[in-house]
Amino acid sequence: MDTVSIVLFLLLAVVVSGAISRMLPISLPTPLVQILLGAGIGLSTSYRVELDPELFLLLFLPPLLFLDGWRIPKDELLKDVSTVVELALGLVLITVVGMGLFIHWMIPAMPMAVAFALAAVVSPTDPIAVSAIAARVPIPKRMMHILEGESLLNDASGLVCLRFAIAAALTGTFSAGTAALNFLWVAGVGLAIGVAVTLAVTRAKAWVTKRWGEDTGSQVLVSLLIPFGSYLLAEHFHASGILAAVSAGVTMSFAEISRQAMAVTRMRRNSVWDTIQFALNGIIFVLLGEQLPAILAGAKETVTLTGHSAPWWLGIYVIAIVAGLAALRFIWVWVSLRLTILRKRGRESALQSPDWRLVAAMSFAGVRGAITLAGVLTLPLALDDGTAFPARDLAIFLAAGVIIVSLVLASVALPLLLKGLVMPPEPSKQAEEDAARVATAEAAIRAIERRQHALSEDHGEADLYAAAGARVMDFYRERIESRSQGLSEARRAEEQLIREFQLVGVKAEREALVKLGRARAIGSEVARKLIRELDLSEARYRG
Repeated sequence: MDTVSIVLFLLLAVVVSGAISRMLPISLPTPLVQILLGAGIGLSTSYRVELDPELFLLLFLPPLLFLDGWRIPKDELLKDVSTVVELALGLVLITVVGMGLFIHWMIPAMPMAVAFALAAVVSPTDPIAVSAIAARVPIPKRMMHILEGESLLNDASGLVCLRFAIAAALTGTFSAGTAALNFLWVAGVGLAIGVAVTLAVTRAKAWVTKRWGEDTGSQVLVSLLIPFGSYLLAEHFHASGILAAVSAGVTMSFAEISRQAMAVTRMRRNSVWDTIQFALNGIIFVLLGEQLPAILAGAKETVTLTGHSAPWWLGIYVIAIVAGLAALRFIWVWVSLRLTILRKRGRESALQSPDWRLVAAMSFAGVRGAITLAGVLTLPLALDDGTAFPARDLAIFLAAGVIIVSLVLASVALPLLLKGLVMPPEPSKQAEEDAARVATAEAAIRAIERRQHALSEDHGEADLYAAAGARVMDFYRERIESRSQGLSEARRAEEQLIREFQLVGVKAEREALVKLGRARAIGSEVARKLIRELDLSEARYRG
């Protein structure tokens, strides 16, 4: 019962934190509000949540990474793949090596392997925290695509590096050759298992659906089980469960194209996954805040590991690590942008320097968040011989400090840097969208005509079917005419106004429906059906 009560209380804290962040007069990111709320909970009670590192890793990381891989825009990612790979792989490796050496030099009492482990957990970035910070100042789409792609890949690469660092700390030995071979096995098998599990499950699901129909609840549940199944199977073969979850998510987006679910299934599944993502990310930050009082209370004991007595030395170490991460990221982003998306034809333009605001925004957007906390909490409690894991509390304190400081810095700097910032433009997708709308409308007209003829032959009354079909086909013909030559500015403005008027109408319908329901003029079943229709209409018009 205690565990169930804790989970319910954490979920309540996540809900309350979301409400508080919207009520605040200043733009304070939700993750920061959740940390503060968690700290308040930790201070107000003597009870502490005991976190099992392996259980924490299993419950939180697979679904979050799976969803990132599933939802990340693949085409946009491929357009800037060189920049993403440089940031997600190159920057992570440089960060692990550079910051690992720096941390060990700064804190000699922290063993080299533990320093590399700490560097590995602070290397991944968190785009969800960035989105929360910049909620009132929109991030350029291209920048957000790069940050999402970077986060997806550096989550996996950073946690794989963490795995090797922990192994070195546990065994006391490290061989570069053995690590390279082990990495190939861990990464290759992990990726393959994620792909295989997703393909096998989606094909089996499609076969069952084709023969016996589709059950929405089971379809949603299957999607929830895929990341955990991929993770556990990969870990069973001593491969990377993290990479398995990521590759399972990426494969899911492609598998769904050929094996479509019913519309109601997709809608409910998206709603469930949105809730899970919101809940898991929120719980992680609330847990960080809840653990803070205990972490700070042990600061006096923790700082003695570093050879100092004053706790404020820990603050100096946190600031030094954040500064080192920022410097490495700024230099790497500057070089990466100069060599990739800002490079133009001609030698002179290729050598131009990127706008410092763009580099600074990309640098401050490297906020540490849920993955960093989840990773550092997976540090083992003890070595193989039963002795306590060296400097574990110190590593957790420093990682938590890096998360909080990076959130605060980004919440102040990003809104200022993003105002008026323009990324190199992405190619327009209007022509692609128009062609798709025309093609789908033509397919719809052909299908309606075939259905008209079939009904007329079977039942007669051709005029009735022709009139009904014509009303529907007129809608599609209007779409074809408006999209065949592309949309003019006047036409776009007209369509925007039409959507605005449609939303006004939907709002008025909903208000009238609520009045009818309160007056008991309609039953609850009718009200629920009509509200669902209005919700679908509003979602279509807003899209």
